[in-house]
Amino acid sequence: MHRLLTMKRLSVIFLATFAVLVGGVFAWQALVVAPEERCERGGGWWDGEGGVCATPISIAEITRRPIGQSRAEASAAKNRELVEIEGRLAAAKAARDAEVERQRKELIGR
Repeated sequence: MHRLLTMKRLSVIFLATFAVLVGGVFAWQALVVAPEERCERGGGWWDGEGGVCATPISIAEITRRPIGQSRAEASAAKNRELVEIEGRLAAAKAARDAEVERQRKELIGR
């Protein structure tokens, strides 16, 4: 009687399957786990979906407000700056209007 799955064939199939699975584990480690560990060891942020190692940046770099300044403080400072600008613009407009009125009176007086 001739058997299809002899002990020798079964052992070869088992060893081949085992070798493929071990190779898959090493490939997973090298291609998926190792880059994440390298990125985090270097101080980066790992994005698992895109496989990207990103450099963290400070919120202060995005908002351009000094470190330690709250959002309310930054808003109040910006509002003060805007009030100063509006005051300067109003003074310039008043000076311009006064000059126009002076020239108008001068032309009418001739």
